[in-house]
Amino acid sequence: MSSDPSGAQRPVGSFVDKLTIDTPEQTALEFVIAGIGSRFIAIALDILIQIAVGLVVIIALAFGSVQLEAYLPKTGLWGVALLILFLFVLYFGYYAIFEILWNGQTPGKRISRIRVIKDSGRPLTPAESIGRNLMRIVDWMPTFYAVGVVSMLINKQNKRLGDLLVGSLVVREATLTELRPIWQTTQNPGDVSLAPMGAAMLTAEEASLIESYLQRRLDLDPVVRYRMADDIFRRLSPKLTIPSDNALSADRLLEALSYERRATGRY
Repeated sequence: MSSDPSGAQRPVGSFVDKLTIDTPEQTALEFVIAGIGSRFIAIALDILIQIAVGLVVIIALAFGSVQLEAYLPKTGLWGVALLILFLFVLYFGYYAIFEILWNGQTPGKRISRIRVIKDSGRPLTPAESIGRNLMRIVDWMPTFYAVGVVSMLINKQNKRLGDLLVGSLVVREATLTELRPIWQTTQNPGDVSLAPMGAAMLTAEEASLIESYLQRRLDLDPVVRYRMADDIFRRLSPKLTIPSDNALSADRLLEALSYERRATGRY
C-alpha cells in the first residue's frame, strides 16, 4: 500500500483506488473511490433528466407567453427573465438539492451507485453541497467539464475543483455487506443480517457511542464488556424496532445497528 498526504491508501499495481479513513470514533473505514467513467455516466443521466425537465418548462412558458401577450405586452420579456433564472436553478440547484436530501446522491449517482462524502467519511453539510456545486461554473469551462476532468486526472482521488474546495470525495456506494469497518471482532462481520431496526433514528452522538464500544470491546473484561453492551442497547432501544424472535446478544445487535446505519450513507 502507498499513501498520500491526505491519508488515502492506494494498492500498488491495482486499478482499484481505495481510501482508508480513521473516523473520530477511531474506527477505520475503507471506501472504493469512484472513477471518472462512473462519474460521467452519473452526470450524463442527470443532464438527460435536466434536459427533459427544461424542455417541459420552456414549452409551458412559451405557450403561456403567447396566450398572455395580448393582455400584457411585456410578458415575453418577463418570460425570458424567468426562463434564465429557472435554467440557472435547474442546473446548479438540481445537484445541491438532491445531494442534500439524498445524502450525497443525485438520481444519476443513485443509478450509478456512487455517493459524495466528506474526506472524513461524514456526509456533506448543506453549505458544502451548495459550494461544491457552484464550482461547476469553473469545472465546466471551457466546455463539458474540461477543467474538472484535468483536475480529476492530476490528483489521486479523482477530485474536481468543487471537491477540492469543500474537502469532498466521490466513492462507490456501499451496501450493508460491502462496507466493512475494521472493528475488533472475533466473528465474521458479514454474518450480521437482520431486518432494519431503525438505526437512522440514532443521533450522531449515539452512533459514535456504538462505534467507540465496538472498537474497544475486546480490550474489556468479558463481564464488563457485555454489561456495557446491555447498558448501551437498553439506552437506545426505545428508538428501535427489535424483532420479536431476536436471539442475538446486545453486543451483536449493536454491531448490526452500526452496519445498518452505514448502509444508509449516514457514516
